[in-house]
Amino acid sequence: MTALFGHQSVASDTRPAHILLVEDSPSDVALTLAALRDGHMANEVHVVRDGEQAMSFLRGEPPYGDAPRPDLILLDLNLPRKDGREVLSEMKCDERLRAIPVVVLTTSTADADVQHAYESYANAFVSKPVDFDEFFAAIRGIENFWLSIVRLPSAVQP
Repeated sequence: MTALFGHQSVASDTRPAHILLVEDSPSDVALTLAALRDGHMANEVHVVRDGEQAMSFLRGEPPYGDAPRPDLILLDLNLPRKDGREVLSEMKCDERLRAIPVVVLTTSTADADVQHAYESYANAFVSKPVDFDEFFAAIRGIENFWLSIVRLPSAVQP
């Protein structure tokens, strides 16, 4: 699934930012898309539901042969088939993928998960707020910081 939102381009002057949302919960996907839609930045959100799909998307494997390189990845930890911890480790070991910023966005608040995420070179760890308004605020904050304030690496694949 891909959704296009926003009013102004942020990744460059000519295209929207590409966000890969790796999330298996339909309700969390819907909430995240709604929060991003409500923002003021142009972004194209691609959604995959498990870790194997995420790695196929990132490597441009079928059925994702034409998938763009994401400017930002929002990664849940608790995924079917291949969990987010494995996805993060594989990404950061792959020289073609390691520069893509990864924000771990998960229900976990466990210190061990936070520690492991940063030791695996996650760029940020955000525990999903349970409150609707706080969840929206967290997503908008991530979007604003990563797609407006921070300068990201070029989206051109090496």
